Amino acid sequence: MHSPLVVLGGGPGGYAAAFLAADEGLDVTIVEAEPRLGGTCLLRGCIPSKALLHVSKIISEVEELRQDWGVDYGDRPNISIDKVRERKDQVITTLTGGLGQLAKRRNVTIIQARGSFIDSTTLKLEGDHESIPEGGQITFDHCILATGSVPAIPPAFNIGSDRVMDSTGALALPDVPKSLLIIGGGYIGLEMLNVYAGFGSKCTVVEMADRLLPGADADLVKPLAKRIDKLCEGRVLTGTKVGSLTEVDDQIEVTFEGPNHFGHDRYDRVLVSIGRRPVTRGLGLENTSVVITDRGFVECDSQQRTADPHIFVIGDVAGDPMLAHKATHEGRVAAEVISGKSSQFDKVAIPAVVFTDPEIAWAGFTEEEAKKAGRAYQVEAYPWAASGRAQALGITDGLTKWLVDPESHRVIGCGIVGTGAGELIAEAVLAIEMGCEMHDITDSIHPHPTLSETLMNAGEVYFGTATEIYKPRKKVGKGS
Repeated sequence: MHSPLVVLGGGPGGYAAAFLAADEGLDVTIVEAEPRLGGTCLLRGCIPSKALLHVSKIISEVEELRQDWGVDYGDRPNISIDKVRERKDQVITTLTGGLGQLAKRRNVTIIQARGSFIDSTTLKLEGDHESIPEGGQITFDHCILATGSVPAIPPAFNIGSDRVMDSTGALALPDVPKSLLIIGGGYIGLEMLNVYAGFGSKCTVVEMADRLLPGADADLVKPLAKRIDKLCEGRVLTGTKVGSLTEVDDQIEVTFEGPNHFGHDRYDRVLVSIGRRPVTRGLGLENTSVVITDRGFVECDSQQRTADPHIFVIGDVAGDPMLAHKATHEGRVAAEVISGKSSQFDKVAIPAVVFTDPEIAWAGFTEEEAKKAGRAYQVEAYPWAASGRAQALGITDGLTKWLVDPESHRVIGCGIVGTGAGELIAEAVLAIEMGCEMHDITDSIHPHPTLSETLMNAGEVYFGTATEIYKPRKKVGKGS
């Protein structure tokens, strides 16, 4: 069997690339080992986790109504974990079914198989699905490699117990354990902590770094860290290393090493959430000319071309950041280039969102990145305590800040912590991509009372004109 374009992997980057290429008139085949399209994001990542976080958030809001507003619904809700799991799976089924229909309408062929490279223009197809062509091979003119990533678990933690979970296992919701240890204070671990703590688990989080979310700016993490400390009732072990895991009497015994905690404790379940690794092993890439880095990524240029002229790469295997929306845009670039168009991935601001409670989002430069790059910047922040909307919602621990070039007054970065930060950051992405000056933000009328106003208000702080904050500043003129 021959197909001009084969996409190896049916995740958000893979199916986006395939659909666009089909719209451009190409004959496209997706090779995907899973029985459904969607990849990690839809099947066992972004979508199911957000569905569960939605439930946890509502439980938290009901508790706040009881404590702060005198609205009492009685005792803690009785959670049917089977019903929650069923609803989560229904969301996945609905979305994957839609993708299947879209592929069919675009005449995109889907082969359910594990694909590996025999050479630069041939894939070996393994599996027993009827969609696999006779001979178990497919040749192509171009292939887009979109195999994604998987949770990284150190061998020492892989003890063969189902009580030790990765993010996939945690999202399967086997039960609500009485006690749960989360190894890793990154965004995946903290999101799952919000889910399980909301459902009633007694959670502990351990992180080797000296604070949670070490990749985000400290001022954005502070309100979340306070909330996490409350959820864990103080069991946040930063600066601490996990030495070993052992299954003992239907629990996992964990040894800790560090100044904040030393010794051993037992937990009903352990979630290992220390990062992800790209799926490049076992794909036969050594039979092609692609170059793989020490971290397992495939090298590519701004057009997603690899060192092999027949192979393009997108998504997690193409390098950091490992984000679904980045994969989607890279997929579009690859499809357009293969279709003969002049296209390249040249994004200035790739937004990152941590869907915890409160949410954290940023785009463009973080303060740490600006310092490392030697980039001059000025920070102006607007505390949500000064926002009427935030006061009405009882979410006054939020913060919106801009990083501004002090000479041109252009916005080069934005960070937000608070409810809906993931939605609010989109305005900042547009502003940074368009090279907006701070005046462009402040001169745009934002609706009142909304949280979106805080983006405008933070800009007004820069000019010393914020109504709700008294912080006089020398008047700043518009850049050239």
